[in-house]
Amino acid sequence: MASSAEEKNENVGFALLVVLGAGASTGIGAAVVFIPSLVKLASRRVLASSLGFSAGVMTFVSFVEIFFKSNQSFIAAGISERTSFTYATLCFFGGVVTMMILNKMVDLLLGGKHSHDHDHDGIPKETQKLTRETVDKEMVEGVDGAPPCCSTDPVGQLEDFQRMAGVIEQETTGEEQKVEETHPIEEKKIQMVEVDAENVEAVVESDAEEGKRLHKMGLNTALAIALHNFPEGLATFVATLQDPRVGAILGIAIAIHNIPEGLCVALPIYYASGSRIKGFTWGLLSGASEFVAALLGWAILANVVSDTTYAILFGLVGGMMVMISMTELLPTAHVYDREDTCVTYSFIFGMAVMALSLCLLQPGEE
Repeated sequence: MASSAEEKNENVGFALLVVLGAGASTGIGAAVVFIPSLVKLASRRVLASSLGFSAGVMTFVSFVEIFFKSNQSFIAAGISERTSFTYATLCFFGGVVTMMILNKMVDLLLGGKHSHDHDHDGIPKETQKLTRETVDKEMVEGVDGAPPCCSTDPVGQLEDFQRMAGVIEQETTGEEQKVEETHPIEEKKIQMVEVDAENVEAVVESDAEEGKRLHKMGLNTALAIALHNFPEGLATFVATLQDPRVGAILGIAIAIHNIPEGLCVALPIYYASGSRIKGFTWGLLSGASEFVAALLGWAILANVVSDTTYAILFGLVGGMMVMISMTELLPTAHVYDREDTCVTYSFIFGMAVMALSLCLLQPGEE
């Protein structure tokens, strides 16, 4: 018990770094505000594959490794094997209930479900000129203010973000061309153009209202993502603390599906405010709750270092991750890929990667 506790203490620094890296991956998605054209890379198949892979890793490690660790920790605490299995099972479903409560909290935070009238089997009209006016008209109810895994219409949401990025890209290109083509004489001519003050005031007021809505939506999305990332941070920390190599793989899987979440926060805020730094900062901070969860987990374990504590945490974490995979990652992946051309294969591949890692990491017995 003493040596085991010392070994876990030695892993704390690495565990915190893994969680920090997984949480900070939202910054990769948020970086799209600097290069809007990168949104084009976020195709349905790419998102579906990444979500399926992450779900496979999280599901396999939860059932095979984390639940097993919970059971073994209860046994190490002096509880009989039969009772230990029962306790581990109860903790597992405790984690399931915890995620159900968190999901309800997210729904309340986002003000209920929203629906959209997007054509999911089609694509945005490429022949239509992208302007703020045409894009905002298509988004009558506004962009779905939810993380991709919580959105009722993730495909429509993706199309909204692609149109947003298109507008930003065109505006950015237009501004650069204006700077190059502007001439002192031209500036004087522009100043002489008569403008209808009432129309300008109406447009400014409409844009301001739209900006406030998108800005609020981006912040709500950041809070919703923070709530969902909290259990993921705890799971990564506990897994890495127990086995750094397993935790590292889990951290990579979580980082992969955190990337589009950063985009969902940063892009609307930048679209509304025009500030790249503001959009990127909020996108990056949306993943900070994972590190906060890791610190909280360490605070608990540092004060109560016992096999029973680890057993309970492992059980809870296992249930949380399975719920995240089954109710969020996989359903969203199947919406992106309705014909299942890559989701199932990605899910199995994720399990295979995790299984191979566990096989290679098994200690040899002389």
